Amino acid sequence: MTKHGSILLFTVVVLLFLGGCEGLRLHLVNASVQKPSNVALYFTMDTAEGEPVPGATADQFQIYEDGKLISTYESKQTILNPEVATVRYTLLLLDMSGSVVESGQVPLVQEAVVAFLDGVGEQEKVAIYAFDGREEIQPIAKFSARAGRLAGSTDSLSSWKTKDPSTNLNGAIVEAASVIQEAMDESDEPLRFANLVVFTDGTDRAHRATSAQALDAVEASKIGIFVIGLGGEVGQEEMQHLGRDGFVHVEDKDAVVDAFHGVAERIKGLAARFYLLSYCSPSRAGIHELEVKAVLGEEHGSLAYEFDAEGFKPKCDPTTPPAFDVPGTKNKKKKGKKKKKGAVSVSAGAEKSGTEDSPPDEGY
Repeated sequence: MTKHGSILLFTVVVLLFLGGCEGLRLHLVNASVQKPSNVALYFTMDTAEGEPVPGATADQFQIYEDGKLISTYESKQTILNPEVATVRYTLLLLDMSGSVVESGQVPLVQEAVVAFLDGVGEQEKVAIYAFDGREEIQPIAKFSARAGRLAGSTDSLSSWKTKDPSTNLNGAIVEAASVIQEAMDESDEPLRFANLVVFTDGTDRAHRATSAQALDAVEASKIGIFVIGLGGEVGQEEMQHLGRDGFVHVEDKDAVVDAFHGVAERIKGLAARFYLLSYCSPSRAGIHELEVKAVLGEEHGSLAYEFDAEGFKPKCDPTTPPAFDVPGTKNKKKKGKKKKKGAVSVSAGAEKSGTEDSPPDEGY
């Protein structure tokens, strides 16, 4: 082999080796830049296959400004608890039409809901609603408590009276999206996440809304949607399309509880893929190119962001809550709470990421 050929082969091997190490995908959701010199990035981290990567620590990230690595002693980089700037909603929508109630499946639904609440974790604010053939969905428990405190609310399902035995599945999803949007609009947190989990044992029979209208309502509010379908009446192709972030079809009633718990674990896992990395910039003026690299063993990935350090000063505290600002959004001020700047809605089930320079886009 010629010398030129050896060099070429060596180069290809190196490139293949390096390419194989790029196993992490970092996706910027939002950024905060505030004085004295605080910079915070909110981002997701997944494997190349799209699976969430939870549990990374601050020392597994390298911070570069203008291509130069910043010492961790200088940056004082830290992972902040996302709760300082985020709120998460999950609405559990239960089919309580005639086919469910009259077939004696209510105790099974109650057990499945308890399993869901156990799996989704205390980070979520959960609401439980039910539907039959009526136009309006019926509240079982509103967004007033954390998930673990709602188990007792399922007792009311024992006395559920179906007033319209039909199945208003699509219309219920439209209504549920509206309920979630209202909750997000009333939140003070600048970053808002929402998921809708639908349980049904059949397709829409009421025809109050189409499946396209149901999906449009979900997309308009940037909500992740998961569907759990039970039995042979479920149109799997339609439900899979509707449950774009996750669809589980179970034939055996004994598998329903596991399906609910599995979806809850999936939502919990997807939430764990989000990181809020904060550091103190050594820059004191000018525009700078920021790059954050994640290094987890042999796998790595990175993201970039540009920021203005004009007026930056010392005495930065990296634990200061970020001030996310998203132009074009309004935030209602709650009594007794300080209003936070801007807001962006992001689903935990389907990646909708946005920064000041780009609106949320579709994905995950």
